[in-house]
Amino acid sequence: MTDLTTADLERLTTWDTPTICNALEIVVPERRGHGFTTEQLVPLDPDLAPICGYARTATIRAAHPSDETKEESLKKRVAYYEYVAQAPGPTITVIQDLDPVPGVGAFWGEVNTNVHKGLGSLGAVTNGSIRDIKDSARDFNLLGGKIGPSHAYVHVVDFGGTVNVFGMAVSHGDIIHADHHGAVMVPAEAVKKLPDAVAAIANREARILDATRAPDFGIEKLKAAMGVSRDIH
Repeated sequence: MTDLTTADLERLTTWDTPTICNALEIVVPERRGHGFTTEQLVPLDPDLAPICGYARTATIRAAHPSDETKEESLKKRVAYYEYVAQAPGPTITVIQDLDPVPGVGAFWGEVNTNVHKGLGSLGAVTNGSIRDIKDSARDFNLLGGKIGPSHAYVHVVDFGGTVNVFGMAVSHGDIIHADHHGAVMVPAEAVKKLPDAVAAIANREARILDATRAPDFGIEKLKAAMGVSRDIH
């Protein structure tokens, strides 16, 4: 892992996730078509600021009971929480629901949002369901695949491995940027290069936006601006 600081990650929260995706197209152009969520996610609170942190990963199931004994399940859950609390931080929890129809039971609700927040997690991304919308931890940036009422038989299957949430493949320790738009995995070597890429994009797009605000804006003005800024988002 490159020599990154908490300040390096916090700086990326200045911008929303679409802007980070745009900047990644410059810094790591081979990542343009993958590395981000491709399905709509439901935000617990769409007004929260973007988050950026190191991934803590896990898989769950909820449609059927675990084959483990209660003692084994409790031991695994404690080990999972110990894993979430590990340095470095801040962290973002990424959980893949493995059920054929994800979201039968919600892992995320009042208890787990508060537990994870207390253990240093800024938020979470899951293809599973979320619940307790009004009672969940405040300022916890949670993105879920759907909203549901029950936890059913939800249980942790494994943790610390590679997961895939709506097309975003994530391994333990990967850097994740997320907001109400979705989430993207940011290569560690790209983190310090992204601010300059964001500035370059902003400068390019400003020429288009400035043109649209001109009182005599029309197709000729647009074509002239596009001659300077070829890539419009």
